[in-house]
Amino acid sequence: MFSCTNEFIEQFNTLSLKSVPFFFIIDFEVDEFKILYGDKLFSKDIFFDINNFKNYEDVYHNVKQDNKKIIFESFPVSMAEYKKAFESVQKYERDGYSYLINLTFQTEIYTNISLFEIFLLSKSKFKLHVKDSFTCFSPEVFVRIKNGFIFAYPMKGTIDARIPNAKKILENDEKEIAEHATIVDLIRNDLGRIANNIKVSQFRYFSKIHTINGELYQTSSEICGYLGSDYKKRLGNIIAHLLPAGSISGAPKEATIKKIKEVEDYKRGYYTGVGGYFDGNNLESYVLIRFIEKINNKLFFKSGGGITIYSDIEKEYQELIEKIYVPIY
Repeated sequence: MFSCTNEFIEQFNTLSLKSVPFFFIIDFEVDEFKILYGDKLFSKDIFFDINNFKNYEDVYHNVKQDNKKIIFESFPVSMAEYKKAFESVQKYERDGYSYLINLTFQTEIYTNISLFEIFLLSKSKFKLHVKDSFTCFSPEVFVRIKNGFIFAYPMKGTIDARIPNAKKILENDEKEIAEHATIVDLIRNDLGRIANNIKVSQFRYFSKIHTINGELYQTSSEICGYLGSDYKKRLGNIIAHLLPAGSISGAPKEATIKKIKEVEDYKRGYYTGVGGYFDGNNLESYVLIRFIEKINNKLFFKSGGGITIYSDIEKEYQELIEKIYVPIY
């Protein structure tokens, strides 16, 4: 199904079995991937920061803005264009092919700071910068593997925290509850293919994300399972079986991905792919969302949200726009 899967699995398994630390990224389509290990971990083209573990010198972090005000403007897709894709997705769902599709768009942005400066100044648990290509500052864990246990943290449901009673509104929104439950069930089934004793240890907990424009509430859950003590010899197979991430594709996966490729007018590439670090024993990985890409000397922010037959177009369009931010504050 995917062109680079076998090569990706082989390299993953070889390195993990030998307990060799490595960093990796793989794109949404599973057509391309990069693995850095040994001296290549300290690449001058790919910089990463995972939970404050960095592959670059602290001197790079001393970016001075000379107290200038950061300009960040966005020019989202029109409602008319969004509506066309939205209605196509809902028809596909009404016809019974899918019941949740993550619909995304590219939004042109303007800022007076560079991609590399955004990378350095952003505050996020996972940050990635690929020179002359893209910057990512993701809040969403893909999977975490520790001592033979695997954990997933699907993230689905966002609201502007400045809205009165925002958390309560998000907490009681029937559409958001159903959408989140669908993703949790999908991820639970995905983990069930490669692990045992699957359980949802936390369901729908809320966290705040700080942005240059204010705060957002985000909804997540925790799902865990047991891989066994021999997981390192099949780490590549484990990751490959979970791709692409359910939270940024939909359910059922195969039919949903087919529709995504039809209705979205661009190739996602590394956006909504996965990146992470294996330290020789444990793995920490993130979904590549909150993503700004340089295309033909213009900057595009990629964002979206889950669509069901019960989705309200105004709310979904607003969510797409709310996710266009940089976590600089």
